[in-house]
Amino acid sequence: MYQEFVSPLMAELHVKLSNMAQLHIKDFTEFEELVGKDLPAGAWFTISQEMINDFAKATQDFQWVHVDLEKIKKHSPFKKAIAHGFMSVSLLSKLLTDLITVDSATMGVNYGLNKVRFPSPVLVDSQIRLHTVISSIETYGENGLKITWNCKVEIQGTEKPACVAEFLSLMFE
Repeated sequence: MYQEFVSPLMAELHVKLSNMAQLHIKDFTEFEELVGKDLPAGAWFTISQEMINDFAKATQDFQWVHVDLEKIKKHSPFKKAIAHGFMSVSLLSKLLTDLITVDSATMGVNYGLNKVRFPSPVLVDSQIRLHTVISSIETYGENGLKITWNCKVEIQGTEKPACVAEFLSLMFE
């Protein structure tokens, strides 16, 4: 049903991300054993100009470094469009959902961010992937957990990451 509201590009991204290996964890007890461990790296995927344009439309951030290709070629030191930094952050929950599933969980939600940095720009047509470690898990209410994820969005062939963030989420059984 949600497909009616999703652009074909985002549907393609979903298919690409859904095809990667995923950790299937039985329950919260097993999940808590992952604290401090590196999770497997996510699959590489390409950030296209269409994705950047769609993000600009959704956020109303039409700064020329993202969408004005002629001005970019003339004035940008990169000579290519760059993705919005917040695009990397907005992909974190999806990338995590595609990376790990806790079978007993009935719901998960974003809780916030403690720290976010964008050390390197993501040039159009770059390949990115997620690296993450669960730094802590706390009890939240009667049937929930608050998870702190240390996330790094890697850019293929670039020393500095696109995004480094301490991301918080809630999960409920």
